[in-house]
Amino acid sequence: MLAPHEAAVLAVKALDSKKAREIKMLKTGNLTILADYFIISTATSTTHIKTLSDEVEKILEENGERPLRREGYRSGGWVLIDYGCLVVHMFLQEIREFYSLERLWSDAEEVNIEEFLEQ
Repeated sequence: MLAPHEAAVLAVKALDSKKAREIKMLKTGNLTILADYFIISTATSTTHIKTLSDEVEKILEENGERPLRREGYRSGGWVLIDYGCLVVHMFLQEIREFYSLERLWSDAEEVNIEEFLEQ
C-alpha cells in the first residue's frame, strides 16, 4: 500500500502522461477527513476524460491501490475516483469552472507538481 503522497504523485504523473491540462494537487489532510490529497485536472473531451481515468486507475492498480469508488464515468463531463487518502477529479473545462473546487478548497496547500513531473 502506498503512502498518500506517493499515490498522489503517481496519479499526477499518470494524468500528465495523457496530456491532462491544469493539473492541481491540493493537500487537504489538515482540512478534512475526506482525503489527504485532491487532484483536479481538465480534459479536452469526454473521450479524454475516460482515457485519463483509465490511466490513473491502471497506474495506481499496478502499485497496489484499488479505488473505493468511481463517480461520473458514464456521464461524460466529469469523473471522480476515490482512493480514500486521495480523490482524483477530471473535468471538462466548463464543468470544472462550474464546480470551482480550487475556490471551495482555497485553504488547502497547493503542492508544486513541477518538481516531480521533471523527473
